[in-house]
Amino acid sequence: MLREKLNKVLNELVTEKQKPFSSNQLAEFIRKDLQATVALIANKTNSTLQIKASAGAGNWADVPWVSILNPIITKSTQDGIYPVYLFCADGSGVFLSLNQGTTAPTQRLGRKAAEQYAANVIQTTLQKLKILPTWLQGEINLKTRTGLGLSYQSPNIAARFYPKDQLPSNEQLIEDLNEILSAYELIANEWSSGGYQSQDLLDPIEIDTAKVNAAIPLPKPFLLLAGISGTGKTRFVRQQAERSAMEGIRNFELIPIRPDWHEPSDLLGYVSRISGTQFITTPFLQFMAAAWRDAVVLGAGYSLKNPNEMTPFWACLDEMNLAPVEQYFADYLSVLETREWRDGNYSSASIFAPGKLFKATDTTVLAQLRIDLGFSDADWDGLWSYFLDQGMPLPPNLIVAGTVNMDETTHGFSRKVIDRAFTIDFGEFFPNVYDLFFEPKLEPVTLGFPLDSQITNADELADVAADPKGQRSIEFLQAVNELLKGTPFELAFRALNELLVMLKCFSPQTPEQLYAVWDDFLMAKLLPRLEGDEDKLQANGDDSLLIKLKTALTTRFLTAASRPDLFNIQISDKAAPAIAFRSLKKLEWMQDRLQRDRFTSFWP
Repeated sequence: MLREKLNKVLNELVTEKQKPFSSNQLAEFIRKDLQATVALIANKTNSTLQIKASAGAGNWADVPWVSILNPIITKSTQDGIYPVYLFCADGSGVFLSLNQGTTAPTQRLGRKAAEQYAANVIQTTLQKLKILPTWLQGEINLKTRTGLGLSYQSPNIAARFYPKDQLPSNEQLIEDLNEILSAYELIANEWSSGGYQSQDLLDPIEIDTAKVNAAIPLPKPFLLLAGISGTGKTRFVRQQAERSAMEGIRNFELIPIRPDWHEPSDLLGYVSRISGTQFITTPFLQFMAAAWRDAVVLGAGYSLKNPNEMTPFWACLDEMNLAPVEQYFADYLSVLETREWRDGNYSSASIFAPGKLFKATDTTVLAQLRIDLGFSDADWDGLWSYFLDQGMPLPPNLIVAGTVNMDETTHGFSRKVIDRAFTIDFGEFFPNVYDLFFEPKLEPVTLGFPLDSQITNADELADVAADPKGQRSIEFLQAVNELLKGTPFELAFRALNELLVMLKCFSPQTPEQLYAVWDDFLMAKLLPRLEGDEDKLQANGDDSLLIKLKTALTTRFLTAASRPDLFNIQISDKAAPAIAFRSLKKLEWMQDRLQRDRFTSFWP
């Protein structure tokens, strides 16, 4: 029976590959009939073995396969060791191979380190366990040119090749399968006893997660980097991504904004029916998908990793305001407010609501979309099904940073955009000092994705020694808001929550560090809202609102001579340098501009 089914696949594979994949009879045969036959044999030796089969996802796989997975070792063909039938791309034969998953090791270790890791597995497995001595060892040839097909060749531990015109008897095929399953059982025993984690067996490469753990979580996952052209805003985003990237993971995407963007579809993609129905993906959507693949446990559907195991993914929207941000970015801005971390659990509304996109297209379009977004492997079945049913939420590890220049060719920002962003005046936070061009004294701290969205209990601030209940910060914001009452700039609960989130992110331990948090909050959340002419900024008296704010701050709150920099450290000793209060300097700059031009705003 096994011989008959292998023979059918080999005889029909080349012909059927030329036909449409959707509802293809041979693809269904591989996934169901051949899978069931292998399962019937394998489960006699071990009922816990999981048998998976794939002929492709949306399109034909160049190398169809049927795998046998022991949950003790792996539940995914992307990691661990497992026996697998691999059909040559040209239909010339099939290998029964004891193979390794390479996708997950490559993501963790990088390509070169993962290749060395796979070689160590081969050598030590064969030498220590003495299994399958008469089987073919070393790289196999699957007659394929695709990246996925090639990835099965060099990780082979041991294999038997069955040519199409020389298939052995059914009894011999079953005997070979039982032999490889016996070897697999020895590997599972070694694995469960910890042998495959020991230094003498595999010499595993340490995975450096310190870069991720050391990052300071941002208060918001959306940054506006404002400043004149050439100050290094885009380079800053790229360097932040590089600092926290694991080798082999591309966690930076540069997305140039076009002046003619007016619809969310320009950023997120759309359904086209010009030459048949298809979904046109975009770099931003593909990057979101990549962030999701990093954020979830492989093969476990929507189950999220521990945040310390996630990689921050930085999307840089270059020259963000060349187009009207409120138009092309509207969907993202709306969903952004629904992100929530609560008791370590993450949730978000979907940027593509269920039924609005994914269920509105036919199965062929969805199959191609799955491939385009990188979810074609069977291990992503659970996550893809979640997206089809629930839509695609914002990934928890995605940070969007927009670079901003203000001139006659760009658009301004509405309150909706400013309120949802963490704005950084780049020249003030990361100044260009010509004298230090060749020998810089400072470097930016490493930033990570937010781990808090809302402070609902004062006890959450218990570790903030300078303000353990947040009461001093509440009093500070109340005093500031008193000056804003009756103006268009008055603050609401959102601003208070964001100040408290900043407290938790930066965890000030001294009064000076607390002043630094307040100062940066004013720079990032309040001052970008202030703009207008003399009439608009007149605050119930002769002095402008800018002067009143500066006076109140210098006399009641920001009274120290300096404050520590929360966003830079000294290269020499990694200490935070002392700097002047940014908000006071900015208020003075805005007031001078108001007197000179009769109009002012935050933007350089």
